[in-house]
Amino acid sequence: MNIQFRDLIENAPLSPGIYKMYDSDGNLLYVGKAKNLLNRLRQYIDISKLENHKQVMRTLVSRVEWETTPSEQDALLLEQKLIKTLKPKYNVMLTDGKMYPMLALTKHEFPRLLKFRGKISQKKDVFGPYPSVYALNDTIKTIQRVCKLRTCTDTFMNNRSRPCLLYQIGRCSAPCCLPQTDYDKNVQLARRILTGDSEPIIADLTKIMKDFSDKTDYENAAIIRDKISALTTTTNRGIRQKPSAIPNLQWNKNVNDLEKLLGIKINCVGVFDNSHLFGKHPVGAMIAFGHDGFIKSSYRHFKLHDMKRAGNDIAMMEEFVTRAIKDVPELDLIIVDGGRAQWNIATKVSNGRIPVFGVAKGEVRNGDEHFIMLDGSENRTLPKDSSLFLFLRLVRDEAHRFVITYHRSVRAKQLTASVLDSVEGIGPKRKKQLLQHFGSVKSIMDADLKSLLHVPGLGKNAAEKIYAYFHSEVL
Repeated sequence: MNIQFRDLIENAPLSPGIYKMYDSDGNLLYVGKAKNLLNRLRQYIDISKLENHKQVMRTLVSRVEWETTPSEQDALLLEQKLIKTLKPKYNVMLTDGKMYPMLALTKHEFPRLLKFRGKISQKKDVFGPYPSVYALNDTIKTIQRVCKLRTCTDTFMNNRSRPCLLYQIGRCSAPCCLPQTDYDKNVQLARRILTGDSEPIIADLTKIMKDFSDKTDYENAAIIRDKISALTTTTNRGIRQKPSAIPNLQWNKNVNDLEKLLGIKINCVGVFDNSHLFGKHPVGAMIAFGHDGFIKSSYRHFKLHDMKRAGNDIAMMEEFVTRAIKDVPELDLIIVDGGRAQWNIATKVSNGRIPVFGVAKGEVRNGDEHFIMLDGSENRTLPKDSSLFLFLRLVRDEAHRFVITYHRSVRAKQLTASVLDSVEGIGPKRKKQLLQHFGSVKSIMDADLKSLLHVPGLGKNAAEKIYAYFHSEVL
């Protein structure tokens, strides 16, 4: 074969997506997914490093195609769909009936949370798939800590005479033995978490934690704090699987259609979104895209500089757009997630240099959007099932995902810092020593006095203060 494999992949993007390999007769040999398509495909260059069946397959490849996706999870879903429908010859996974791990809630008076691989049954609500068993188990632990749902089989539950260990450690409400008043409510809460609706939950829990703290009920405040921590540090891995969950992006076509709609030439578009929690941890983000897909090198995170703007979405947007224009001068279109006010402030900041387009939410976030055009007029006529409508919604959601992920990271760091900063006499140096020794704030909180005394450089007085603070004891 004259053409080299390296030449087949030289234009592969650095984006998440799937790739398909064909032989000289056009037969599909293999479908794979990647977080970074170019880096993944480069691993096929050196045949000697491949598995045996892939070595054979690689010698037959004469054409490679790819399709980018918004995220690695979307790539996973698309890969699964293509392998199941196209059945490529050299795909070992999924063609033999196996699937990626998934989560489900059973149809029962007290629904069970379980993990499984296999066909989706009407007897359970399914969430996933998950990229690894580790990711799935991490999500189960979060649901157990926050919602206390059972994970045992029906037979095991029906034969219990007293609560098991999971009840003792606070991960199950023991519907097998104890009266239940909030189980249905907690099932609904679990569904919201598994479908990515955790932000309002965290906001509600934060209010509850503050109320307990104001009443000096520190034990219950600590319980709520642990729930917030679990939700904050667990990413939204569970996405409810729907037939339309995998869009065909067709980047060049959609950007061309956007150019026609707006009457401008597009090379690089910046999409903006903000996030804060009652004015706390105010951050912003910008994602970028062009004709070939998302431009990850132009993605930006912003921490608010002028804290007088905190909690004011319009004032925050003004600062973030101002900074982005200076930092990413190649922008030729700004898209804001929001209504007239967001469009007005971005237009004021750009001062006519960069046109502004708005994606305004209706009563329902996905499906009821309308658009604010460059001249300020509203467009409510774009068909909601059109490729361009879905594309605009998708890039808006990518900006939302990017800023929310950053906000959670900032909030998690602040949560860790604030807990230790509340202990008198614990400064930055001792905080670092404690975290290096125990590995997490939770471990510090659970440590007994003897363990604290073993922390190098901490000292007896500081160890006693820490133990007393977390265990409500006076020494």
